[in-house]
Amino acid sequence: MLFRDSATAVAARRLEGSLGLYLTEQFTRVHGYRPSMAETRSWDRSIPALTDALLDAGLGQVEVLLEYGLPLTSKRADAVLAGVHPRTGEPSYVVVELKQWSEAHPDDDDPLLCVLDDYPRPVLNPIEQVRGYCDYLVAFNGALAQHPERISGVAYLHNATAFGVSGLDEVELSERGRMFTADRRGDFLAYLQSKLSAASGAEAADELLLAKVQPSKHLMAVAAQEVREREQFVLLDEQRVAYETVLRAVERAHEADHKEVVIITGGPGTGKSVIALSLLGELYRRGVPALHATGSQSFTKTMRKVAGARKPEVRDLFKYFNSFVAAKRNSLDVLVCDEAHRVRETSASRFTPASQRTGKRQLEELIDVARVPVFLLDQHQVVRPGETGTVEEIKAAAAQKDLQCRMVELDSQFRCGGSDAYLRWVVRLLGLEGDGAVVWEPDGRMQLDVADSPEELEALLEEKRSEGYGARLSAGFCWRWSDAKPGEPLPTDVQIGDWARPWNLKGERSIMGAPPSALWATDPAGFGQVGCVYTAQGFEYDWSGVIIGPDLVWRENGWVVDRAASKDPALRRGNGKAAASDIDVDRLIRNTYKVLLTRGMVGTAIYSTDPETRAKLRELVKSGRSTATAPSAAQRR
Repeated sequence: MLFRDSATAVAARRLEGSLGLYLTEQFTRVHGYRPSMAETRSWDRSIPALTDALLDAGLGQVEVLLEYGLPLTSKRADAVLAGVHPRTGEPSYVVVELKQWSEAHPDDDDPLLCVLDDYPRPVLNPIEQVRGYCDYLVAFNGALAQHPERISGVAYLHNATAFGVSGLDEVELSERGRMFTADRRGDFLAYLQSKLSAASGAEAADELLLAKVQPSKHLMAVAAQEVREREQFVLLDEQRVAYETVLRAVERAHEADHKEVVIITGGPGTGKSVIALSLLGELYRRGVPALHATGSQSFTKTMRKVAGARKPEVRDLFKYFNSFVAAKRNSLDVLVCDEAHRVRETSASRFTPASQRTGKRQLEELIDVARVPVFLLDQHQVVRPGETGTVEEIKAAAAQKDLQCRMVELDSQFRCGGSDAYLRWVVRLLGLEGDGAVVWEPDGRMQLDVADSPEELEALLEEKRSEGYGARLSAGFCWRWSDAKPGEPLPTDVQIGDWARPWNLKGERSIMGAPPSALWATDPAGFGQVGCVYTAQGFEYDWSGVIIGPDLVWRENGWVVDRAASKDPALRRGNGKAAASDIDVDRLIRNTYKVLLTRGMVGTAIYSTDPETRAKLRELVKSGRSTATAPSAAQRR
């Protein structure tokens, strides 16, 4: 939340000219970058429309929460109005989505989406957008979880007439999803008066803001219900657009007997796998032939174990990218390719018989097998040579087959406490974006710490586990990785001074109480072994401890990548092909640490084996143990 005060006070600050400056300063502090001109313009034009309406309705004492951040996500509601219900006397909340649109029309293919002249792609109908915000708050805010009737939602299109946006209100209307336009301003005022009284809303706002955060619905914990029974996740904004885009593509494929490709791209925690599961569940319930595929053994095996615990047919829905070498063209209606940045150049390996080597690219196999292949990816998570899952590669492959390619970009994120500032800090730290590393400014969403030794790092994680959090320790691939032998202690390959711990297991069987490789990130017994990028990628846990090895060190004014310090066979030899170039290795190692540093949902603690690098990290994270107010483990449950 960027600002909170009564409607009268908000209007006064706007008139004196200080509101926009304050919002800009707060936005920059919270997010780590300045708001766009479009954002500031919307504040200048939309906030007055809302406050004027509240004052004209006699609701000057209603509390206005501007740019209210939804729990555990970077998504923000334009405004939440907090007050007292005129009939019940109980707290009452109205989520308001403000639009400057003067004209918009329902998408021909899907009324849940709408089309604007200045937008290159359809966007979510604002009624559905605000309804999603309300549903999400009920799911995650304790004050509303116990009293869901207290929240309402409305879209106010203060520049539009009913004619200019005709058709948008043909979607289902409800207490959590309504819409008003400029020529229905009187109705909007009456609506506000029906939800809020003239009494002060300060106490109601306090109750909302101080409420416990409800448990985040971890991906694996609800996968079974998601696929077999009903919707478990609330999809917001562009997530819902992506979901609807795929469903409409499936309908068109059936009606017109054609193919099209859908690409959904976004950074860590933007909800790609949530969308994938929601799609798979809906298609499964409709009886549409569809499969889920990844290039991650850990991710696929975990999905099979959790989602298909009691139904073998559900386990069979989860495949690998190399499962379709011999599949017939268009044998599926939909193939959901999750973690598609891990698509390989070819499905063949050194173990593939010559008779099964087709010469086709893996990307071509995935496109050929389904009428609607869906690719969900993050290009910054390419961590191995030969991974070709990029937007450009997929578009090019679709164009070669003369297929239409639709693309949806996800921007809000749900990992790392929903902290945009933390994700930007990580990519700048690693030199993947921006003008260089910057000092971490705690934002109240994500905790960050730097340890001076592996013992201190492990002790910090143990402390968090004693408080009820989940935690994992991972590292760059800078130590040899021996095979564990049944009946013998796990080899303690990761050695730093007197401290030594084993890697996670390589195989598919538990040894000495340690879980198999695929379950390291989700089985509580995974704590005690050090994970690598191949077992951590695609997963999340409350606290992430990361060891930066000697393959990435800070020298003077920047990072130096030492490929000789890496023990990753994929980077050290060519596996029958030309070895990866130094430029590729540099990018892959930085991407590796980006993956490891973005697994935590509540906090991240970092240790570097290199003294100069530790000193730099301490310089960037000056406060040491962060004072961020992330929810406690008990609150999150």
